Amino acid sequence: MTDQTKPLAHSTILALETSCDETAAAIVRDGREVLSNVVASQMDMHQRYGGIVPEVASRQHILSLPPVLLEALSVLPGGWNDVQAVAATYGPGLSGALLTGLNAAKALAWQRGLPFVGVNHLEAHIYANWLIPEVGETEVQPEALEFPLVALVVSGGHTLLALLQDHGDYQLLGQTRDDAAGEAFDKVARILGLGYPGGPAIQQAATRGEGGEALPRAWLRDSYDFSFSGLKTAVLHKVQDRRAPAANVSPRHRTRGRKPRATLPPAATSPGLPSPATDTPSASSKLDPRFTAQIAYAFQESVVDVLVSKAVEAARQFSATAILLAGGVAANTRLRSELTRRAEVPVRYPPIWLCTDNAAMVAAAAYYRFDAGVQSGWDLDVLPGLRLGM
Repeated sequence: MTDQTKPLAHSTILALETSCDETAAAIVRDGREVLSNVVASQMDMHQRYGGIVPEVASRQHILSLPPVLLEALSVLPGGWNDVQAVAATYGPGLSGALLTGLNAAKALAWQRGLPFVGVNHLEAHIYANWLIPEVGETEVQPEALEFPLVALVVSGGHTLLALLQDHGDYQLLGQTRDDAAGEAFDKVARILGLGYPGGPAIQQAATRGEGGEALPRAWLRDSYDFSFSGLKTAVLHKVQDRRAPAANVSPRHRTRGRKPRATLPPAATSPGLPSPATDTPSASSKLDPRFTAQIAYAFQESVVDVLVSKAVEAARQFSATAILLAGGVAANTRLRSELTRRAEVPVRYPPIWLCTDNAAMVAAAAYYRFDAGVQSGWDLDVLPGLRLGM
């Protein structure tokens, strides 16, 4: 069966996405044509803390939603009169952040008398592959997809393999047992002093580090599950071993019978907020750039090898017609190229601007639910731990 086997009603959907630190609104027609896709990023705001601060993210969503929404709607000549339904992410994600977008979307739908559709954020990432990219934006053409499909979703909070038998019909094949791949990228980048976000930083460093270092792979045989915590620990040990000689203290500076006095972190700029990240290596303990590049390369190769091997095997076992790559880490060029090279079926992935969190993918996923007659009740609440298929 393909997604073109029955005529789909002409529907224009407005969607909101606020699951983490991106405030987004989009207008998508018929689940494929992106009329507008507005994203307000908070990356600069969270960078100084080395990660997402949930309370800061929630506050910023409240401030950013009105202008983002108005900009997205500006492409419609008839404004709200041209919208047939409203959609929003209700999980997984940060509870406070999810609440801002979900409640705003429900209020808008109620006030306008429009149907409301709640969307699983993981499902939305997969449906970014149904959106039509702009001409010349990607070498992957948006031809019709035929089920069954295998989806590899790789992001900062999730890593999973799923079998898609039809729209809305998912089977979870495997997922991470500890760190998600994107989370591992962020943590390893911090260990190496490469900054945040870790994915782009490691990818860039890895281009200069081929050869010289090797890192383990957690295969978890006879399972489609993933594990990246051991790999992260292996990187930490290599870095500690490299820094150990420089950390030695001469005997005359050692203290006896007393613990060294703790150094307090600098005060946060706002009450209730964490202090800016202070775990970047000092000038005296910075790693050799060549060693850093080699570790970045070895780490990226280890992650990509496991992800690709399991996705290719799943596609083979379940006779998938294609592999869909989705999520923020789907922007990694090494992962894209290696999966395309090793897969026995076509590989589809969105352009980079549709890999990271956005509302166009939410609208695409909502369209196929709405077209099937599925709507959400006004009592729909956020589910921060929502899984695919729930």
